[in-house]
Amino acid sequence: MTAVPTITLNDGVEIPQLGFGVFQVPPEDTKKATLEALEVGYRHIDTAEMYGNEKGVGEAIAESGIARGDIFVTSKLNNSFHARDDALKAFDGTMDALGFETLDLFLIHWPMPATLDYVVTWKAMEEIKATGRVRSIGVSNFQPAHLQRLFDETETVPSVNQVELHPYFTNETVRAFNTEHGIATEAWSPIAQGKVLTDPVITQIADRVGRSAAQVTLRWHIQRGEIVFPKSVTRSRVEENFALFDFELTDADIAAITALNRDERTGANPDTFNWMP
Repeated sequence: MTAVPTITLNDGVEIPQLGFGVFQVPPEDTKKATLEALEVGYRHIDTAEMYGNEKGVGEAIAESGIARGDIFVTSKLNNSFHARDDALKAFDGTMDALGFETLDLFLIHWPMPATLDYVVTWKAMEEIKATGRVRSIGVSNFQPAHLQRLFDETETVPSVNQVELHPYFTNETVRAFNTEHGIATEAWSPIAQGKVLTDPVITQIADRVGRSAAQVTLRWHIQRGEIVFPKSVTRSRVEENFALFDFELTDADIAAITALNRDERTGANPDTFNWMP
């Protein structure tokens, strides 16, 4: 089986650089999709309370026959639960849904800057980590200003920051800030919801190396040191997205793809996104 490279986080925990995302996978389909991903070789699953499918992830892992310690699982705190007591209860709910004693990584899903105090939330995350029930804590969709507040007012530097990142939105300011402060960058929407797959620069590279445009884009992420978790419920695409480690892009390829940046988001802007379910 292909060995997926790992990244050592700032707390010493190792995370597989390639994972399987279950965003928008219906709850009733999640167990099957996750089991298939595990059969293909994925050992990193990314879910969230907001997705409504943590239970399916937990069921798949329990039925997979793979040791729990061999699978890295991430979940995220929903936007409605940022107050301290709410966050602690929400984490209990996540653990009950997954059926785990220990979670590998727990993230604040969005900073919600206009409506909630994410510093209070982060202090609750620190409390959760102190219990030993989660190995690492991090954030998602945090901008440098949000992170700086955490540095100034709390004790723990997030281990990861999961942000929108793809060739049309390279998010370089956030990525550079993460790197400067020892925070691993995780990329969501890594192929811009498919928008980059017909880009001539990417398709020409794909033709030259004999790979798909999706594989080239995901390999671009991998070689830039990002953690990435493509999502598909189609078995052939799940397999294709995993086949990234027997070819390499040149430095010129990496530069050409990076130069495609348009500062074009597919999702919300964290500075203004304050939605609660």
